[in-house]
Amino acid sequence: MAPVAERAVVRYTEADGLADALRGADVLFVYDFQTRAVPGAWHSADRLRWLHMGGVGVDPVMFPQLRASEVVVTNTRNVFDTAIAEYVLGQIISFAKDLPGSIRLQQRHEWRHRESERVAGATALIVGTGSIGRTIARLLRAAGMTVRGVGRRARSEDPDFGTVGDDLHAELPGADYVIAIAPLTARTRHMFDAAAFAAMKPHARFVNVGRGELVVTDDLVAALGNGSIAAAALDVVDPEPLPADHPLWDLPNVVLTPHNSGDFHGWRTEIVRAFTNNFGRWAAGLPLDNVVDKTLGYVPG
Repeated sequence: MAPVAERAVVRYTEADGLADALRGADVLFVYDFQTRAVPGAWHSADRLRWLHMGGVGVDPVMFPQLRASEVVVTNTRNVFDTAIAEYVLGQIISFAKDLPGSIRLQQRHEWRHRESERVAGATALIVGTGSIGRTIARLLRAAGMTVRGVGRRARSEDPDFGTVGDDLHAELPGADYVIAIAPLTARTRHMFDAAAFAAMKPHARFVNVGRGELVVTDDLVAALGNGSIAAAALDVVDPEPLPADHPLWDLPNVVLTPHNSGDFHGWRTEIVRAFTNNFGRWAAGLPLDNVVDKTLGYVPG
């Protein structure tokens, strides 16, 4: 933050002091991108012009007052793309080679020969065609998978997805792996419900690296239990953190990680660097990078 401090007075605060710190501030850097403190402190934003989120998702600050204001919102796009794509490929390989099953057999000291699936030739449907979705698509294609996308606008001959559809339920039956990386908006909330899971192949695996609220959690638990889908890898859940007595913990066909698919060594330094670079543009009167369309709730393109 040194380059910022050379040009501005920098105030550091925790969530409980945000209202006081916001008074008179021109710029707000939301380093804790999962915080829900901004709406409650918004009454103090008397001269705010720019809000930068330390993560990609901006749903925690897409409340009506901010949407209606002239405050520009940006996010930290591209920092987490590769790490999340590697996580997705890792989970797919783990499913195909049944690595959790191998670990369970090892723990029981049981030597049992088994066959595994090929990753190459399988079909992945990526729901969300932003920069992270594109990075996932490129990595899965490099592993020999067939990739399709689902986005807001249908199109063909996309350089990363090949074909992008706009009807989730029409695309789900053709996928062996379904990867959720869509931004959380009014349109995408609970898009994966009982009907969506019923449309998937019984052997399909579901990987969620977007937001837990994209999924109706009870419907996912039911689908995993009744065989509508084969398994799930969940880096995000609803509610989060997951209560200790939640049934997802004990399902043998579920892999859970605590919202850390993008958290590589050094990520904190990278998000500060991204803000610092954007601040340099702001101070110089240049257009900001990664400007969020507040109507859509994400950075277009």
